[in-house]
Amino acid sequence: MSEYGFARASDEVVSVRRELADQVVQALRHAGLPSFLDGEAAMADRSGAVVFVDLDAETASASVSVGWRCDPAMTQAAVDSLASGDADTPAVRYPGVVGLHMQTALIKILLSAGIIATLENDTMNPDHVLVFGTMADLPPALRPTFTPPAR
Repeated sequence: MSEYGFARASDEVVSVRRELADQVVQALRHAGLPSFLDGEAAMADRSGAVVFVDLDAETASASVSVGWRCDPAMTQAAVDSLASGDADTPAVRYPGVVGLHMQTALIKILLSAGIIATLENDTMNPDHVLVFGTMADLPPALRPTFTPPAR
């Protein structure tokens, strides 16, 4: 069971998901973006693309997703503004707005690396990118006809 009471995916399934997440991190790093897996050491002090792996057995959508994290000082400024009751300052909106702007760039980078990615349609994480697999995971008849650039 997961921490929220849902059935946890098997170790084999989690391993495949983590492998896909590692491919996402590498594709983003190859593009020059800072990226890391959720839960890595010293994560709170890092900014860039955060790759999440869903450990639940049943997922309503993709089991891997990517979100953008602004500089920790910007996130802290938003938290401080909210804590003081000032929810209308630009500092509160900034992390979300930047995340939404980065969403399109992340999708285009992942697609160019042969990773199937799309917009998140969940109101809880509207700035996240959903990752479903790689082009190689598709049956040959469904694969795009373009060839991703060599690395």
